[in-house]
Amino acid sequence: MYEIIGPNHTYFISHTDVALFTLAIVWELIWKGIGLYKAGTHKQLGWFIAMLVLNTAGLLEIVYLLFFQAKHTKKSKSSEES
Repeated sequence: MYEIIGPNHTYFISHTDVALFTLAIVWELIWKGIGLYKAGTHKQLGWFIAMLVLNTAGLLEIVYLLFFQAKHTKKSKSSEES
């Protein structure tokens, strides 16, 4: 149990609260890293800036990765030879 003394109140924060907050930070950083990497490599500047500025607990990044990520197609060897 942590005790934080403010100007008008004393707040108590449990170990569970600290663990959940830490888990939320790690969750956000993982999704933000993946989303920023993908938006950067696909040169989608608008998405990159939005994900960099907005903190949405990974929701914006997940939506981007599922629905709006640019699709790059790999050329097959047969199409390159012709």
